[in-house]
Amino acid sequence: MNIYDFSLTKRNGEKFSLDNYKGKVMLIVNTATGCGFTPQYAPIEEMYEEFHEQGFEVVDVPCNQFGNQTPGSDDEVHEFCTLNYKTKFEQFKKSDVNGIDQLPLFMYLKTQKGFEGFGEGDFAAKMDAMLRAGNPNYDKNPDIKWNFTKFVVDRSGNVVARFEPTADMNLVRECVKSLL
Repeated sequence: MNIYDFSLTKRNGEKFSLDNYKGKVMLIVNTATGCGFTPQYAPIEEMYEEFHEQGFEVVDVPCNQFGNQTPGSDDEVHEFCTLNYKTKFEQFKKSDVNGIDQLPLFMYLKTQKGFEGFGEGDFAAKMDAMLRAGNPNYDKNPDIKWNFTKFVVDRSGNVVARFEPTADMNLVRECVKSLL
């Protein structure tokens, strides 16, 4: 199995095969419209505009599993993103990234790059404390921990990096740029 074996559903219900992005660098991210990390849409859009012509694609999968922070319909999510962040990349159908109804794509991504911690800093410490309060062993599984977890896929379809929402977006950008 590889990344190109997976499909997603577009907002309009059409199936979309990731095989369409074969030979491109991808940033696959679970997003939310009402999260403290939502402003990450801005640097993601900047990367898209700067690198799209060089073969870069954003795979945006809105998700409402973390704090009910994406309550709107697929069209409302798209409208929010285009109005507030001027996004030009596709937002796919809102989907689960953990649990029984998780997208097979995210099950695969988590087998390729598991959770390695939130890193250093205030946001990292706050995320750790919040999640540990609900589950002292939250860090012992590869599940997506929160909105804006990002996976970077190289032109050959290899999942080369996982960035938690607390990661510096400049590091994400440098990773993407190094693969183009």
